Amino acid sequence: MDKDPLSDEEIAAKLAALPGWAREGDTITRTFGIRYHGGVAMIVNITDVQRLIGHHADIDLRWDHVRFGITTHDVGHRLTAADFDLAARIDRIAAAHQAQPHNA
Repeated sequence: MDKDPLSDEEIAAKLAALPGWAREGDTITRTFGIRYHGGVAMIVNITDVQRLIGHHADIDLRWDHVRFGITTHDVGHRLTAADFDLAARIDRIAAAHQAQPHNA
């Protein structure tokens, strides 16, 4: 996956294709509503994928939701295509776990 930093225009276009994700500086974030034990199971599935692709999100697990923050650390905490690929993978896994959009 390409790990060159994206321009603001490229980031905006990629965000438009991923409803629910928001930009916070040089990180994209999304929060899913899911009970604690379901969140743990979802995180295990996501971390397996992250290990395989060599790209990882910051994960914050709470009793009723899980928040993901994604940036590419090894290019100076900038947004790259790899971040948006991981976000799409997280969306698919979250859907399989019946996680819901959450307003954190």
